[in-house]
Amino acid sequence: GFSMSIYDVTSRSIYLRWPKISGASSYRVTATAVNTVGHSLLAHFNDVTFKGTLTSLIPNTLYAIQAEAIDKNEIILAETQIMLSTAPDIPVIDQAYSKLSNSITVEWRAVPGATSYLLTAQDGDSLIETVVTNSPGTVTGLKPATLYRITIRSINSGGKSQPSPFRKAKTVLAAPVLSVSSLSCDSIAVRWKAVYMAAGFSVSLMRSDGLGRMLKENTTNTSLIFTNLDPGTLYTIKAYAWNVNGIPGDDFTYNQRTSPNAPADVQVAFNSGALRAIVSWMPTEGALTYSVTASSGLLKLKCNTSSASCVVPSLRCGSEYYVSVTAYNDAGSSKPTDAVSLKTIPCAPVNISIEEDEPGHLLVSWSSVNFGYYYVVFVKSDDGLEVHCNTSHTQCHFQSDCGFTYFISVFAYNKAGQSPLGDVFNYTTAPCCPSDLRAVVVSSDTVQVTWAPVRGVDMYQTRAVDWSGVALCNGTATACTLSALRCNTQYNVTVYSFSEARGSNTSCASKYVATAPCSPEIKNISKEALSVVSVHWQSNNEEATYVVTARGEAGLWHCRSSGNSCTLINLPCGSAFSVSAIARSPAGQSLPSHSVPLETAPCCPNDLIVTQVTQSVTNISWSVGMGAQTYVTTLESPKGQAKCHTLQNYCLLGCITCSTNYTVSLKAISETGLTSSCTYQGYSSSACCPSGVKLYRLGSNGIRVYWRASEETRDYHTDLHGSKGNFTCTPSSGLSHCDITEIPCGDVYTVVVSPVTDKGPKLTFCPKKIYS
Repeated sequence: GFSMSIYDVTSRSIYLRWPKISGASSYRVTATAVNTVGHSLLAHFNDVTFKGTLTSLIPNTLYAIQAEAIDKNEIILAETQIMLSTAPDIPVIDQAYSKLSNSITVEWRAVPGATSYLLTAQDGDSLIETVVTNSPGTVTGLKPATLYRITIRSINSGGKSQPSPFRKAKTVLAAPVLSVSSLSCDSIAVRWKAVYMAAGFSVSLMRSDGLGRMLKENTTNTSLIFTNLDPGTLYTIKAYAWNVNGIPGDDFTYNQRTSPNAPADVQVAFNSGALRAIVSWMPTEGALTYSVTASSGLLKLKCNTSSASCVVPSLRCGSEYYVSVTAYNDAGSSKPTDAVSLKTIPCAPVNISIEEDEPGHLLVSWSSVNFGYYYVVFVKSDDGLEVHCNTSHTQCHFQSDCGFTYFISVFAYNKAGQSPLGDVFNYTTAPCCPSDLRAVVVSSDTVQVTWAPVRGVDMYQTRAVDWSGVALCNGTATACTLSALRCNTQYNVTVYSFSEARGSNTSCASKYVATAPCSPEIKNISKEALSVVSVHWQSNNEEATYVVTARGEAGLWHCRSSGNSCTLINLPCGSAFSVSAIARSPAGQSLPSHSVPLETAPCCPNDLIVTQVTQSVTNISWSVGMGAQTYVTTLESPKGQAKCHTLQNYCLLGCITCSTNYTVSLKAISETGLTSSCTYQGYSSSACCPSGVKLYRLGSNGIRVYWRASEETRDYHTDLHGSKGNFTCTPSSGLSHCDITEIPCGDVYTVVVSPVTDKGPKLTFCPKKIYS
């Protein structure tokens, strides 16, 4: 589309731009004042011009600006319109002048419609601009003593006017920068650097509180000194430079105080307990702080304060100090006051020595000290009792007791007071010997020693001495147990008292103590009989009786002897014992010997039963034997032997010969292999069964049984068993057959031929025959 833009506006001109419109041969721009009747402006531009200027406009006036693109037939192809105000009229500068070295002030008449003004100061290529709202206006940031061209433009919402006709104005001289100091309590020196284009300087001085008269000096130099001033007083100094025309430049103001006078009426009070001096004086005018100096040789102590007194700490004892006071303020210091002499208290005596020149007497000595007129020695014991000695010499004598610690301090005195507390020495006399010594034998190698406590003891040492060495026991308690002693030995026991400070008191009494007998050592245990055992041991004690004890679940058995063996009797079979021995003497009882295990042989079973199972197998059972783990049973005859080894309490023995007498024996064996041989009543095996049994029919209801006898003199009987009845046949002695008749037919029968025994049940294990 067709649009129009503004790129500059002045009081009487508007500068326009527009884009090229295709087909346009010219452009027509009309500016019509909105609030002014009959004032309009028309301008034509060709088709190659795309910007234009409207001039001869009215300042500070709102215009309606219309632009039209026209073709060669005067037809309007496009048009646009904007509203725009011209800038205010050009202001006129009335005057321009400089009051400060970095600014120029401009005055002008107000321009109607102007909302602000643009002030410009130009110095060659340097240009500084400032926007202000009304007259007068000031341009700042300028250089001192420099000529500037000053212009002004009025501004509204439409734009800025053209610059006004320029005025020339020169900035005044820069102020001198002062360096001020107080050389003494009644003078002030002022110095400054040269100022560009300055022909001379004016410096004035006056009390800041307004009292007194003002002093003023004009000079072409760069320094001045004001004298005969009041000490410690604040003065205001003002200085400025002027040029060759006498025009003054910027001024510089500085406040400076003169240094104070020295304080008067200095007083020194000494605190002997704290080793410090309290110094006081009359305040001096203008002093802000004070410094107190206490000098002693090369040593200087200082104290600073803002009040009229000060405490100088950490003074040295035995010294003379010279004390002076100096007043200070921001200008400097006064002269020091005349020194005041101060002598401090003497130092604590040194090289103190304490000697016990003889038992019960102490000698305390020391070295003399500077400014020490006399000495006092304090001796305080640890039970609170205190004595002292006052002397002008360097030694004192005191009485002492054993087991006490004495705390000893020595002080020196002069007119200033007592010396500081020096080292407090402690001297401990030898500890007292323990009393009420008692020794009790605890065991063959241990003795417990007790005693009553005594003073001054840090540790006790108990010594037990015999022919071969020394046993020691150290401790702080009033009891000690001496262990690892030799048994059956006499010791000389002594308790010594020790202190860290004084060592041991070696004059203590001793006591003889004998230890208990040594433990016997069992060498051998031998079995004398079934329930009798002899115990043998090695004896190394004198006048000792020995007791041997066999301890087991079955109970306790004892025997005693003063020799080296004794016999334990009536020990039960199948039991385990632990055998130990002790020794007894008037000194006490030994520790038990090492235990030796003892096991008696197992008990024989009380009951044994033999039962024949078959013609060649026999069962033997028995009751349990105390202490037995396994058993060996044996049946023995001239024809052979049957044996069984078992963990059980029964056993089956095979290969038994019939009609034979056997001896029955049993061995009970313990877990450790001990054996008891047990013999029981003999056993006879059963008669032998016949062999070759044959059956023959006898008619319809009878049979004949034949056999071959195992023994010529043995009688037999025959048994026939069936479901319809049982039948028995016993032949005459010496016969080897038997007939059974009247047997019911149609049945199956079992036929057994067995020998006839004198006693006991009928044998049931002989071979059977079947008959039907």
